[in-house]
Amino acid sequence: MTMAKAKSLQTGHVGVNVTDLERSLAFYRAVFDFEVMAEGKEEDRRWAFLGRDDRMFVALWQQSAGSFATDRPGLHHLSFQVGTVEEVKATEEVLRGLGAEFAYDGVVPHGENGTSGGIFFTDPDGIRLEIYAPAGADPADAPTPGAPTCGFF
Repeated sequence: MTMAKAKSLQTGHVGVNVTDLERSLAFYRAVFDFEVMAEGKEEDRRWAFLGRDDRMFVALWQQSAGSFATDRPGLHHLSFQVGTVEEVKATEEVLRGLGAEFAYDGVVPHGENGTSGGIFFTDPDGIRLEIYAPAGADPADAPTPGAPTCGFF
């Protein structure tokens, strides 16, 4: 009999390379209300673990230069689910105040006439992010006809 591997598998945290830890810390804390759970402050080894309620979500590593390359293999985007579309809209307002770049204007559905939807934007290093709610987006035409909205932004 073969034992099933990783029966309770779930995503743990995501590690993100950033160019300026202080700038990224300010952004991720403002947008997601993350707390700094741990931080490395050595000049050549800057990092921070971010989370809430004793759960780590994102690890930031200051060890890159330039901006996120969307035309290379690797991470496509990082998505966060919230409970309601009102939470998505409230986060959108915070992002607008921070001057974040959006792929689309406002909350958009994930697919044609879908009710799940969210906002699609980039962090200070150009990393593509999404915040969505599983319901509450007005059924409407998706910004990318015939494909998932989150796939081509």
